[in-house]
Amino acid sequence: MLILVLVLALAGCVPIPEDEATEVITVWAHAGRESERRTLEAQVRAFEKANPGLAVDVTFIPEGSYNGQVQAAALAGRLPDLLELDGPYLAAYAWRGWLAPLDEHLPDTLKDDLLPSLLEQGQWRGQWYGMGMFDSGLGLWADRHALKAVEARIPDGPADAWTLEELQEILARLASSSSGGPVLDLKLNYGTEWFTYAFSPLLQSAGAGVMGEDDEPQARSHLDAPASVQVLETVQGWFQAGWVDPNLDDAAFTSGRVPLAWGGHWNAPAYRDALGEDLILLPLPRAGDRLVSGQGSWQWALSSRARHPEQAAKLLAFLLETEQVLKMSRANGAVPATLTAIAASEDYGPEGALRLFAEQLRDGYTRPRPRTPAYPVVTDAFARAFRDIRHGAPVADTLEAAARRIDREVEANHGYPAN
Repeated sequence: MLILVLVLALAGCVPIPEDEATEVITVWAHAGRESERRTLEAQVRAFEKANPGLAVDVTFIPEGSYNGQVQAAALAGRLPDLLELDGPYLAAYAWRGWLAPLDEHLPDTLKDDLLPSLLEQGQWRGQWYGMGMFDSGLGLWADRHALKAVEARIPDGPADAWTLEELQEILARLASSSSGGPVLDLKLNYGTEWFTYAFSPLLQSAGAGVMGEDDEPQARSHLDAPASVQVLETVQGWFQAGWVDPNLDDAAFTSGRVPLAWGGHWNAPAYRDALGEDLILLPLPRAGDRLVSGQGSWQWALSSRARHPEQAAKLLAFLLETEQVLKMSRANGAVPATLTAIAASEDYGPEGALRLFAEQLRDGYTRPRPRTPAYPVVTDAFARAFRDIRHGAPVADTLEAAARRIDREVEANHGYPAN
């Protein structure tokens, strides 16, 4: 029997009769789109049917307040057996001791089939804590007809991405052909997290980034490095030239106002409807020798306070079966988590229209956002800096101030020593 509790405050208030199950696995999940919720509900029912003696109690928590509610519950010692986390926040939970490593509960064969991007996002300080059913795709959507009109080269794949300079030249040509109006949608209407996800890869491609790796966990000399400054001065120039649509109505690309849109896998349905066969998916531009694109999405993790860790791990392994991964991918449109599922996917397989997203994640063209317990401060600092730069703030000074803010957070926590 599946029990759905839609508000965290109700968790545990609807008991499962003892004669219907010998053990109850408690699960918290983010309340995403309805199709995702229905799919997870059906998957849990199928798991229960295949495992007599086990029941699953699922709590759906609103996505906007998810992180805050889970943190409050963790501090109160009330975490469930299995919970979802937005990938970049995993390090914070692991550092606080709220998560249990997965290695001792799941077979290596399961890891072997995972996308490398998911395995990377799910690890912190050499231990494996998170595993997702899907990952995200980030790229540049384009109107084929508009690019053809300005004789723009069409990249073959991630290894053939435009350089940042090449994109700038194409933007200039597109603007000239449209009497100088906006030609690019950067999704300025999206929330804070979008800016870190969507634009920090440019800094990584340039050889810089927002922060160093685990052995160099500071933002100074990375976020404010000359390469970072140069990249964001280039982007600032796009705003100053009038090439970026404010996209207040979230329709800059679908209405035909602009021929290029920085976006993700979730844009595909609306963009297909709007452009049909003229829609093409391209890699982001590279700011250095190699393209870097974005990755990361919701991941499952095992609570360190799990009452039934082995049973929860069994449920997790079930959710990672090819059939279940494909069902969730069809429900939310995201990139399937496993190589086997990708090969069988209509959208992301070898002939799929969205195969670029899978190729980037599989072949090492993506990097995770900074894996640090300071991530909430990191992403807020970067987003504020990007917004200020958009409105004309001096790039070098703005990035230096953001780096100082991040490093103060790290230093206040003594570099996040092992607990």
